[in-house]
Amino acid sequence: MDKLEEDIRKVKNKYDQFFSGITKMPPMTERRAVEIMIHEMNKQKMRDNARRFRFNTLTARWNQYREMWGRKIREREEGPLEFKRRQAALEAPSEKVRAASASAQSRVTSGDAESYVKVAQGTNGEEVRRLYEQIQRENSRLGKANNVTFEQLSAMVQKQTEMVRERYNVNAVAFRVETVDGKVKLKAKPVQD
Repeated sequence: MDKLEEDIRKVKNKYDQFFSGITKMPPMTERRAVEIMIHEMNKQKMRDNARRFRFNTLTARWNQYREMWGRKIREREEGPLEFKRRQAALEAPSEKVRAASASAQSRVTSGDAESYVKVAQGTNGEEVRRLYEQIQRENSRLGKANNVTFEQLSAMVQKQTEMVRERYNVNAVAFRVETVDGKVKLKAKPVQD
């Protein structure tokens, strides 16, 4: 066991030298010798639990080293660009999170200046007219033709208002026009008076 532990330590040091550029070739013969030793020891029947536990611990450590070495060698083979990307991702995870949140926010491209239009029970249709004008403005800003008529929008708002009022047990529903991924959409939210 002591010899196995010492050989694992030596192979690890030689791999460290290889990855730091001191040696030109990985220590494949030494690595193969350790693997043969582990294979031969694994065939033996160890009745002593302490000895079996130590052997399993050394084997687990060896397997972790093997995975790490394989990963580092793959990174070297893939080239410096991919390696630099991974290093940058490991060094600055907060940058990645900020970039992801910025891309999620950039999906909604309509301005926040126009707030919700409140549609209550028994309204005279002026609110729907405002929504229709906002949809026309967004479509013209995007260079698209208006694909909904005032009557269609009015029926859609009426239907959505009834569904939201029943579902959330509220008196009024507020609507807002948004542009998401280049498409003009109508967003509804319940409003309690």
